[in-house]
Amino acid sequence: MRDGYPLNSNDYKTLALAALGGALEFYDFIIFVFFANAIGQLFFPPEMPDWLRTLQTFGIFAAGYIVRPLGGIVMAHFGDLLGRKRMFTLSILMMAVPTLVIGLLPTYASIGLAAPLLLLLMRVLQGAAVGGEVPGAWVFVSEHVPARHTGYACGTLTAGLTFGILLGSMVATGVNTVYQPADVLAGAWRWPFLLGGVFGLAAMYLRRWLHETPVFAEMAQRQALAAEMPLKEVLRDHRGAVAVSMLLTWMLSAGIVVVILMTPALLQKIYHIDARTALVANTIATLGLAFSCVFYGVLADRVGAKPVLLVGSALLALCTYFFYTTLGTRPDLLLPLYGLTGFCVGVVGAVPCVLVQAFPAQVRFSGLSFSYNLSYAIFGGLTPIVVTLMLKNDPLGPAYYVIAVCLIGMLTALFVRPAPAVK
Repeated sequence: MRDGYPLNSNDYKTLALAALGGALEFYDFIIFVFFANAIGQLFFPPEMPDWLRTLQTFGIFAAGYIVRPLGGIVMAHFGDLLGRKRMFTLSILMMAVPTLVIGLLPTYASIGLAAPLLLLLMRVLQGAAVGGEVPGAWVFVSEHVPARHTGYACGTLTAGLTFGILLGSMVATGVNTVYQPADVLAGAWRWPFLLGGVFGLAAMYLRRWLHETPVFAEMAQRQALAAEMPLKEVLRDHRGAVAVSMLLTWMLSAGIVVVILMTPALLQKIYHIDARTALVANTIATLGLAFSCVFYGVLADRVGAKPVLLVGSALLALCTYFFYTTLGTRPDLLLPLYGLTGFCVGVVGAVPCVLVQAFPAQVRFSGLSFSYNLSYAIFGGLTPIVVTLMLKNDPLGPAYYVIAVCLIGMLTALFVRPAPAVK
């Protein structure tokens, strides 16, 4: 093992390829949310109330999160027994094909109820794919670098996933700039999904150049792989790690889903900001998030994950409240406020560092995947629905939700164990 050594050229190559591939795949998963308003109008009856159409559209988006545990558990099981790289590559194909199909789906006007049902099926398949991708990527990069650089590796990979969101935001901004709203509804919304299929193939090609992790290769050589079903061992011996991992993932999901993914649509509905301006602001916020993921990851390596999570969660809560309460009277501050809030969301870059260090290598993929995906299915999946319902009573509902979950994240951080000492 190289725990005490600095990063070398192969480490940087692995991080770059993993982050770029993750960005292209995560684009496929989240591009849906940037066209939620158009999809809602096209895939549901025109006479449906606007709030119900929004609720059902975000409900289909949430379905991708709800099925994540199943895909994650299956891929993690084989990832712990057969190797990280194989599952890391398989997830791309499972993501690219449904994305391509969504771009070809007929709408409600053509096939009626079958349209939203087929859309739901494609989101389910995407959810199964991303259930193995995200935890698998964190395990993959963390096992390739020296232990004292785990935070940097996980932060960089998370930044790569975030660039997938940024890419989605930029593509959506471009579509809304080039086409008029009527043209988007007429068919321009399909192009980002068709492009996603091409991105998926590109990501699959990139991962041909990656190698199995040294940690897994050493365990296989020593015949030290899990002697029983990995998930069984996780649930029997690591329940505390599962609880901490799930609660921190809840905070991660609140920051990403509400502040980054839902806010462009909410800005249009609550503050009547046009789609292009909302998406430009989202691009700035997502760029801030990407850089701050690396910043918080490096900080976790230097001072430990616990203080980073405590301070970062408090800053995220404060910035979110200030963002939503200020826009009503100062919409001219949208760009700097959203950029600052996006940067504060970057505290989520320290979360995977905790998750990969919470489980031993033999069951790491299964433990991380089960905790992360189950939490995202419960909390991330319900978040769009809960926030939409909260909005019926208070336009500050999204801010209150994020603040509450940040407080839970701060309490959970108190139970984070320090990383094992580097030898």
